[in-house]
Amino acid sequence: MARQMFHDLSGHCMSLHIDSIGSGEPLLLLHGWGMHGGVWSEVAQKLAESHRVHSIDLPGYGFSRDENAPTLDAIVSVLAACFAEPIAVCGWSLGGQVAMHWAAREPDKVRRLVLVASTPCFAAREDWPCGMGSEALGKFAEELELNHAATLRRFIALQLRGSENERELLAVLRERLFSRGESDKDALRAGLAILRDIDQRSGLKDIRQPALVICGERDKLTPPEASRYLAHALPAARYIEVAGAAHAPFLSHPDFFVEQMKSFLHERI
Repeated sequence: MARQMFHDLSGHCMSLHIDSIGSGEPLLLLHGWGMHGGVWSEVAQKLAESHRVHSIDLPGYGFSRDENAPTLDAIVSVLAACFAEPIAVCGWSLGGQVAMHWAAREPDKVRRLVLVASTPCFAAREDWPCGMGSEALGKFAEELELNHAATLRRFIALQLRGSENERELLAVLRERLFSRGESDKDALRAGLAILRDIDQRSGLKDIRQPALVICGERDKLTPPEASRYLAHALPAARYIEVAGAAHAPFLSHPDFFVEQMKSFLHERI
């Protein structure tokens, strides 16, 4: 367990909390909006049998702190400063957006990508029907200002809707949600803004790292159509759809998830 401090050229300060276990090739796990690195705990233990696994709290989430609302570029910059050597990166949901942006910006730093319940464009657009509608996103933003704890609880319920073992998984996520304290409200606002504005479709052809795209068959937030598009558009990607899973297949089907990840990570590049 470690906490590292970083400053950018303007003096902006942020801390990054990192849990590191295991030994072997490095692997970084990036969580989704509203959560923290502890969401990976079971999966991290299994992956640590063959890798040095780093689970972080993104800036402003969990135990990590940030003086300002973190932008996507700022998040990638702090990750690049923290992990100097090339690393495999697994990103879930918002973490997938961060992973793709990092892979495109600094291809020498990201060796492989595992994109879990990820989409190149989270919000629906005229030419992109498989995203969340602007009205629903706007409602989340409004409710965040009124009661951010209740908004986060509603969001995790939406993530698990339709999943096998939905009730049990919801109890687990609710227990973990505030186990590292409450995330910074500015960071939550910034995360929603990233999800609302980001559209990485045009740059996918330039992300040439080997990639594994994993989605849940019953995902209501990033539907399988979005993940299939992502896998097709990336030059070197493989697609896996987890039957019975919603937005968190690593929680609902951990053994299958780890098996697929290990197989992919051990392939020769």
